[in-house]
Amino acid sequence: MLRAASDAPQALTADSKEKQRLTWKPLPLEVQLWVEVSLLIAFGFIMIYSASSIPAWTRFSDASHYLKRQLFCVIIGIPIIYIVSRISYRSYKKYSGSILLGMILLLALVLIPGIGAKYNHARRWFGIGSLHMQPAEYAKVVWVLFLSYALNKKQDRIKESRVSFWPFIVLCGIFSALLLKEPDFGTTFMFVVLMVIMLATAGVPCRYFFITAPIAALGVYKFVYLVPYRRLRWESFLDPWLDPRASGYQLIQAWIAVGSGGFFGKGLGAGQQKLLYLPESYTDFILAVIGEELGFMGILLTCLLFFFLFRTGLQISRDAPDFLGSLLALGLTMLLSLQALLNMGVVLGLVPTKGMPLPFISYGGSAFTANCLTIGLLMSIARSSEKRTDKHV
Repeated sequence: MLRAASDAPQALTADSKEKQRLTWKPLPLEVQLWVEVSLLIAFGFIMIYSASSIPAWTRFSDASHYLKRQLFCVIIGIPIIYIVSRISYRSYKKYSGSILLGMILLLALVLIPGIGAKYNHARRWFGIGSLHMQPAEYAKVVWVLFLSYALNKKQDRIKESRVSFWPFIVLCGIFSALLLKEPDFGTTFMFVVLMVIMLATAGVPCRYFFITAPIAALGVYKFVYLVPYRRLRWESFLDPWLDPRASGYQLIQAWIAVGSGGFFGKGLGAGQQKLLYLPESYTDFILAVIGEELGFMGILLTCLLFFFLFRTGLQISRDAPDFLGSLLALGLTMLLSLQALLNMGVVLGLVPTKGMPLPFISYGGSAFTANCLTIGLLMSIARSSEKRTDKHV
């Protein structure tokens, strides 16, 4: 009897070890991000080649021209993710103000003829030969960084408007003025929305937003309705058939692409709207090509990939080791998610047309590397959370 009793704890220990071995453990959040971003990049590669091969052959006699350029961006972007993920997100704290001022300077320089490059009536790029860099893409990441560090620093005075509200309104106004001069209304909208989300999350009283709402409404009226081409875009959003050969043309072609794809699509590479009917088929309107060639299931797959990325970002924000990490992770997650939502909304006719690439899927170097920087910062926060967990264990 005594021997049997002494053997019982050993049996229980063996059973518990077996249960632990059989229990499924979720991947670390950093690894989940790697998997999700890798899937988005791979899917983007496939769709960029499918959407751009005809335009590339027409312009450069090389069907893989844009695919090669995107590969170059990936070769630069992947190391950015790895390097930034290995640097503590707290280390940027004392440099956030200087980085913000540097970004304001870049946005001002890009407006100067001879320094900034002009394309499609907009001056948004620095260009050297065939290489172009759009500072506004990086400005969005810098804006989230600065807001996170500044709001974290001012937590003890977060209820005071002159400390936690009006300084950010002034800074947002400076950025907005520079961006609207390019012009880039889409990025300006992103700046305002990200600021509102992060200030509200940090605890800034909602009454301050109601106070400034009339000013914001006047700004929208001035910079949308009173600007002829933007007003035309708005009217074409409401009814693209009012001007089907000009302002409504792109949305109509996108609808034709998505509608003709049906449930499963025409097949990869079999789309017709990319045959020079749909402008920007491999950049801002690549979702229309996905809808035509892969159908509703292709669009659903795209939405699911971004949903998983969004969910992982929220988990990183929830598990962050401090308020700074939590706020920064939330801002970065919303930055990626809002860009994806706006792009999809434009293609499907749910929001007015504006230039907003689909993260990691659309062709474009500046947007891609800026998104890689965003993912690297999220991974840095995730790594800090995992280190803290390991210490407690």
